[in-house]
Amino acid sequence: MSESIEIDGVRLQLAKPQTTKSRWIGQVEILRQLLACWLVVDKDDMPLTPRVVGKPGLGKTTLAMAAAQAREQELYVYQCTADTRPEDLLVTPVLAESGKISYHASGLVAAMIRGGICVLDEGNRMNEKSWASLAPLLDHRRYAESVVAGITIHAHADFRCAVTMNEDDSTFEIPDYILSRLQPTLALGFPERNDEKAILEYHLPFAEPEMLQLTVDFLQQAHDLRLDFSPRDGVNLLRYAMKRLQQDKDHPISKDAAWREAVLSCLGEEALDLEALSERRQRSLGGESLAMGLGDFFHDPEDPLHPDFEDYDSDDD
Repeated sequence: MSESIEIDGVRLQLAKPQTTKSRWIGQVEILRQLLACWLVVDKDDMPLTPRVVGKPGLGKTTLAMAAAQAREQELYVYQCTADTRPEDLLVTPVLAESGKISYHASGLVAAMIRGGICVLDEGNRMNEKSWASLAPLLDHRRYAESVVAGITIHAHADFRCAVTMNEDDSTFEIPDYILSRLQPTLALGFPERNDEKAILEYHLPFAEPEMLQLTVDFLQQAHDLRLDFSPRDGVNLLRYAMKRLQQDKDHPISKDAAWREAVLSCLGEEALDLEALSERRQRSLGGESLAMGLGDFFHDPEDPLHPDFEDYDSDDD
């Protein structure tokens, strides 16, 4: 049975905190930066609500989980979507079997009440109306108003919050008055080779050493070419490759073949040639090609009729 609490005559059923533990590997500085945001250095000071930004699959949520573990506080993760409504963020009415309405507090509200940490995951997928309902919570007022339940909920002094954001195009533009409350911005990048190997070993301690090395080399090459394959991609393809080896004991396939099949199945045919993929994406983005003038459509650049043709002897009169 979940815990309940009464606020202004309204009883709320509180969401339960996350119980999953996760280890943060490498990039120690960004963990220190996040913990610094949540410090209070004076009785008149307030914690910050940072936004953690980066490509999908880098471990932004894992970073926040590790920070909560370091502070020994309960963690609540709220998954933001384009359909998230203000009442979803705060208090949701539910029709009970008795026919009466019961009120269920979200993970965010449970963290506010219990003095925990809430991560608003993929916050830039949420619409402005929902963000507007959090404006007073994210500044010095530190409260939220539930229109559905008709109550005002004040945040515990130990309440902390962070917002994760993916760098992609399938998101809403967050209004400036909200962005000014979500500071600072902490940028999470791709891990270095040793850290990436340690991440894969942590998640897949049973992986074959040769296949582990193939995956690390693949990911590092992708990072060097500025392709967005992440440690999560590496975990998934390596996990699938190990399953294929296990499955085909009666009809064994080579480790290289299993790994190649995993890349193809998890990431697509393009991922089998990273350099070619990088070149295609550079061309699709314009690369470093020069802008074309009108003459380029009618004449080859070396044609004397091209407006920019200058193949003459500078000493000639």
